[in-house]
Amino acid sequence: MATTKILIAGFGGQGILFAGKALAFTGLKAGMEVSWLPSYGPEMRGGTANCSVTLSDTPIGSPIVDKPDVLIAMNLPSLEKYFNETEQGGYIVYDSSLINKNDTRDGVTVKGIPATAMASENGLEGLANMIIMGKVIKETKILSLDQVKNSLAQMVPAKKAELLEKNIKAIELGYNF
Repeated sequence: MATTKILIAGFGGQGILFAGKALAFTGLKAGMEVSWLPSYGPEMRGGTANCSVTLSDTPIGSPIVDKPDVLIAMNLPSLEKYFNETEQGGYIVYDSSLINKNDTRDGVTVKGIPATAMASENGLEGLANMIIMGKVIKETKILSLDQVKNSLAQMVPAKKAELLEKNIKAIELGYNF
């Protein structure tokens, strides 16, 4: 695997930090070296938010991801800001429900998934982040679907079991898209 640098970006309220935390926790449970670095503006919802996650089989020198191998963009400003920063051979996935853009880049796989619409259609409002995460784990094979599902079972408290089921359903929707 070597090292995979992931940047998840969007605005507050889209679950950016939770998605990053889920990836980092899953990597940790899989025995990887991990870093998770959240960054967000002062606004609770609607402000900018991004999360750097690094998964590696060797020690990580810096938690900062300025040139991601994988970019998850949940809004247009994030896609525009990091589109050209994604490494050659990298992967960009964005929420095509919120971003009406079909740009391509040589040497980078760029895919849109209508995550917000899919979440709404399936009674999973607020879980577009997990739908996109499902797509990313399938396409990149950084982690397995079972690894992520098992990690979520440990992250979500038992008293919120309904949220675990919804998150798993969202991940599976993205995985099978």
